[in-house]
Amino acid sequence: MFSITVRDHVMVAHSFRGEVFGPAQGLHGATLIVDATFKRAELDADNIVVDIGRATEQLGAVLGELNYRNLDDEPAFAGVNTSTEFLAKVVADRLAERVRSGALGDNARGLSGIQVTLHESHVAWAGYERAL
Repeated sequence: MFSITVRDHVMVAHSFRGEVFGPAQGLHGATLIVDATFKRAELDADNIVVDIGRATEQLGAVLGELNYRNLDDEPAFAGVNTSTEFLAKVVADRLAERVRSGALGDNARGLSGIQVTLHESHVAWAGYERAL
């Protein structure tokens, strides 16, 4: 399996419901480093997985929809604990939509999967992997 990974970051505010979250139940900010890995079994006709520039651009666009937002105020997340794991799936699904729409180029339609990892710090991260 071949892969390429691009990286960006996002800054959000949110709160959680449930005692398991302790002090994070209150409104707080998070800066997350985001890695998006694109996978395919065989390289395309240009011997690449996907255009790195387009992958970087589309990851930035997806994160731009979340950046500097209080996720508690976003209608799409009403009543949802926007955990790091949950946000990894949101980013992966939104990138998958962009692959399907052709935003990463026609050859990107040959991708087999996307894995998104959100790093909360240098010692803790969460991720989500999906097929395309």
